[in-house]
Amino acid sequence: MILEERPDGAGAGKESPRLQGCDSPMQMRCSQLQSRRARIHQQIDKELQMRTGAENLYRATSNNRVRETVALELSYVNSNLQLLKEELEELSSGVDPGRHGSEAVTVPMIPLGLKETKELDWSTPLKELISVHFGEDGASYEAEIRELEALRQAMRTPSRNEAGLELLTAYYNQLCFLDARFLTPARSLGLFFHWYDSLTGVPAQQRALAFEKGSVLFNIGALHTQIGARQNRSCAEGAHRAVEAFQRAAGTFSLLRENFSHAPSPDMSPASLCALEQLMMAQAQECVFEGLSPPASMAPQDCLAQLRLAQEAAQVAAEYRLVHQTMAQPPVHDYMPVSWTALVHVKAEYFRSLAHYYVAMALCDGSPATEGELPTHEQVFLQPPTSCKPQGPVLPQELEERRQLGKAHLKRAILGQEEALRLHALCRVLREVDLLRAVVAQTLQRSLAKYAELDREDDFCETAEAPDIQPKTHQKPEARTPRLSQGKGPDIFHRLGPLSVFSAKNRWRLVGPIHLTRGEGGFGLTLRGDSPVLIAAVIPGSQAAAAGLKEGDYIVSVNGQPCRWWRHAEVVAELKAAGEAGASLQVVSVLPSSRLPSLGDRRPALLGPRGLLSSQREHSCMTLASTWASPRPLLSWSRKAQQGKPGGCPQPRAPVKPALPSSSKRPGWL
Repeated sequence: MILEERPDGAGAGKESPRLQGCDSPMQMRCSQLQSRRARIHQQIDKELQMRTGAENLYRATSNNRVRETVALELSYVNSNLQLLKEELEELSSGVDPGRHGSEAVTVPMIPLGLKETKELDWSTPLKELISVHFGEDGASYEAEIRELEALRQAMRTPSRNEAGLELLTAYYNQLCFLDARFLTPARSLGLFFHWYDSLTGVPAQQRALAFEKGSVLFNIGALHTQIGARQNRSCAEGAHRAVEAFQRAAGTFSLLRENFSHAPSPDMSPASLCALEQLMMAQAQECVFEGLSPPASMAPQDCLAQLRLAQEAAQVAAEYRLVHQTMAQPPVHDYMPVSWTALVHVKAEYFRSLAHYYVAMALCDGSPATEGELPTHEQVFLQPPTSCKPQGPVLPQELEERRQLGKAHLKRAILGQEEALRLHALCRVLREVDLLRAVVAQTLQRSLAKYAELDREDDFCETAEAPDIQPKTHQKPEARTPRLSQGKGPDIFHRLGPLSVFSAKNRWRLVGPIHLTRGEGGFGLTLRGDSPVLIAAVIPGSQAAAAGLKEGDYIVSVNGQPCRWWRHAEVVAELKAAGEAGASLQVVSVLPSSRLPSLGDRRPALLGPRGLLSSQREHSCMTLASTWASPRPLLSWSRKAQQGKPGGCPQPRAPVKPALPSSSKRPGWL
């Protein structure tokens, strides 16, 4: 519960006499909540100590049997930690899970826990790389490094809302910038990235920045599942938000599965990601069903609406049956929580029985419509393999036939709901979820009451066999890619210069300062492009040629002012304002890929696989940002898996504007 201050500020700094020495029920509840929070924190500390000891034993032993036992123990510890953290989150939010402030009872969803990680020291490797490769003082980038570390620290505990998603995507985009600026195929940062498996709790570590990116992307999908599970699905708006959240989660896991392979942790393996994607799509389909008109407000005589609900429920049941088949097969079965598999099985039985219940309601309470409005038998029911004749309308015209067929569907509904309750009772974890049992039991009571209403003492006719319902939905959810651009901000290390030139994939030599004076024909050079400005041509024998400027150099400083991010017009204006005294320039000369810098040259060097521009003509039709023309995969554990794909998922791009010539930016002689 959240206590709010009075808007008029009454009582600020001074207690009201009525409250002095008063122990109100509100204060009692707050005290009880604080005690529960303190107890949960103590339990979390105990579990963390157990995990640390198990992790040390896991790394120290080489006995396979001991490692398997420790891995199992880590799985239990991680599950307990996740439950404790969820309980703590519920206490902090003040929301009753499953009800969300309304009296409607909804079936609980399965949210994923976030992967946990350890603290990381970016300072040493980044400072060393900036000093050695970029030729700048690494200590001068202390503020940028602290900002990156603060962002990662905040990313470890995101809030369960859109702000938390923006925080994760912001850090993910910065990782993409780091990958583009500091890493090459032959160079890594030399850091170990530690992450714990979300499903088993087993620790994993890698030097590859790709592991860090993939783990953050997994947490983006997991956070979407938590947001979807927290929605109030008793109203249409909440159900729609839950559908979108589960679609985003499925799209995130699909993105991981398609772009990454040979993951070091089970939760990011292709089999696990496939199962999680199917689970999220099934939960999205369930939310579509819940977003339809509530049965309580539906006219009992509307048989067409009842049949549509039956087919929607059959669609949800079919989705969950596929998920259960995937979870029950190895290797997913080995590390997927048993309670998840049991819950999926319960839901498959529950929604299949619910489909038979709605068909029974359409048969028994629905008024016969005109024959042209009724769907055919084949459109609602699955046909047996031996049947090849059209069955005609789905609803019998005789009342007695409708009653008998309705009883048959009610019987299958009751059997299915009893089976769902039996499966629920078999799982220890599910037995503690009273809300799920309440939902199934409530539906069972409705089915039994309706069956008792239809049953007669003199009814000696044999109950007909109720056919299966044809799954059908008016809205088939599709996986949606995560909005990775919503948390996109500027590159933290943008002071190093545009990524098109100033990255570890390229090499250059810093030249200058060069004093450039104006001659009779001007400076004798042509400038082109933005950020940085390129020397497109140098007139032989001119002042620029005499100063040592060359075609293909990039201007990085004018009169002591850094201009790596300046536009073409700004550099031209600064040079024209220099007058007869001339200007002091610093430029970088791009080195070809075949030339290595000398050991004695302490100036910065950037190396690219093809070098940069081989000619002025190439630059005229291709910008320096052409390194983005064929983007690398988001993660690159397996480059071989990406070669046969027609396209890849786009990465966040650096804010570099292309230096293409246009009618408004034609090169001019200076």
